[in-house]
Amino acid sequence: MEHQQAYRAAGGGKHRANKPTEARHMNRRLLVAAAVLFVASVANSESKAQSGPFAALAGSWSGGGTVILDDGSTERIRCRAKYAPAGPIMEMVLTCASDAYKFNLSASVRAEGSAITGSWSEASRNISGALQGRGGGGTFEVVAMTAGFNANIVLRTSGNRQTVTLRADSQFRGANISLAR
Repeated sequence: MEHQQAYRAAGGGKHRANKPTEARHMNRRLLVAAAVLFVASVANSESKAQSGPFAALAGSWSGGGTVILDDGSTERIRCRAKYAPAGPIMEMVLTCASDAYKFNLSASVRAEGSAITGSWSEASRNISGALQGRGGGGTFEVVAMTAGFNANIVLRTSGNRQTVTLRADSQFRGANISLAR
């Protein structure tokens, strides 16, 4: 017994056998702290990536509607949209098709306050141009322009539902589209 007391006294009052256990507990605490910091930083960066004026649009949407041609006739269309927002910038693609008609609209937009600017292209007709407008709170109104073509585009999003209305001054007069996630 005296031998154990002397041993403990030499070790600062602690028995040497406890040191590896304490070291393991300290290592576990450090690992847990590192894991918590890592998860917190990932969660914070994801929330920053999903913030901004376009955050509610993020992801893939699908649905349908009608396209209005220059003679006034309408056709049913099926549509897919994909939005990739990153803060005040967003890349988007809207593809719609009927049995006789198809359009593939892509755009890259930037928001500065409520002002929206960017560029767009329509692949099947090989046209492109600029766009500008205003938006916020789930509603964006822009005008897509190029030589000989202007289109007003209104995009409204509420939860998992979205409507896209296009009105143009060409052989393609417009479209009314309803999308869902």
